[in-house]
Amino acid sequence: MKVTRVESIVLLGRYHLVRVFTDEGIDGVGEVSPMNAAVTHTMVERALAPLVVGEDPFDVEKIWHKMFHRPYKLGPTGAQLEGMAGIDIALWDVIGKASGQPVYKLLGGKFRPDSEVYASSMRRDMTPREEAERALSFKEQGYRAYKIHSATPWMYDSGEDQTIETVREMRRLVGDDFAILVDVNNAYLPHTAVKMARKLEAYDVWHFEEPIPAYDYAGLAALAEAVDIPIAAGEQEYHRWQFRDLIQIGRVDILQPDVIKCDGITEFKKIAALAQTHDKPITVHNTQPTIGTLAHLHLWVSTPSCIYPQEYNIEPHPLRDETPIWKEPLLVQRGRMQVPERPGLGVELDGAVLARLRG
Repeated sequence: MKVTRVESIVLLGRYHLVRVFTDEGIDGVGEVSPMNAAVTHTMVERALAPLVVGEDPFDVEKIWHKMFHRPYKLGPTGAQLEGMAGIDIALWDVIGKASGQPVYKLLGGKFRPDSEVYASSMRRDMTPREEAERALSFKEQGYRAYKIHSATPWMYDSGEDQTIETVREMRRLVGDDFAILVDVNNAYLPHTAVKMARKLEAYDVWHFEEPIPAYDYAGLAALAEAVDIPIAAGEQEYHRWQFRDLIQIGRVDILQPDVIKCDGITEFKKIAALAQTHDKPITVHNTQPTIGTLAHLHLWVSTPSCIYPQEYNIEPHPLRDETPIWKEPLLVQRGRMQVPERPGLGVELDGAVLARLRG
């Protein structure tokens, strides 16, 4: 079997999919992080696709190294690795279909029968009371955890911040048997992050995400040492060597790789092995509720380190809600997701919808 074509598809001008076609009529789909689809589209089409065409899709390690090393001066943290992720996920979809097996079985089988997810709120325009009421509504739907984004990203202590007020109101409404996660998107300077973490501890907050700039590994280590609340980071790391430094230097408690950023399934498994070696749990960064969530789902059920509820975007998403790109959508039931049992990633794309939404 040989790869005959790699197709880069941008939907609605933002959402980036990759399809890999083979000479045996089997094709696979992957997703790229939608941070700048114009850039990643060019990366896939011009730099990466020519390296993949003609290769055996089963040779994922060879293809990964080829894509990582040949164009490395274009930036092996960002667009290059995000583009690689889309291709790699699509290759695993091809391998699963060609083998007649769901991807999770090729990754070691089910370590757990399904995956629990938490409700991840992306809104920043709600009052503390509104956010708390929303959290309560998701608790009533069967979720056991909810994450807020409660401060201005990268504000260096100087922007909008209603973290404490929101958490206080949430805890009052949802009770003690519900996990609250807080993501402030690199909002604080290190000394402020310590003060905020100690306040959040009083409300039994679980998982304090990216409280300071993600590149400040020394600051993360000092913060993790100073407080009891678990510190989470990793959405801005793109490969195993960055995660090695995040573990050994940053000393965070929870790792957050994102399969559509960190080189795809092939590299995610290496990051997961590194996490397990250092006794670090994984709670992924996952904002795309379509192919990204699907690829994560196969990883969640097969990866021992994914022990906590994983992120699931609860906001309206056009490719899931308005114009679904697949014929049988994934569903969350009582805060849990079942992995598809069909070969590959396990979904069938709706070609007519893709054609209509292409940018």
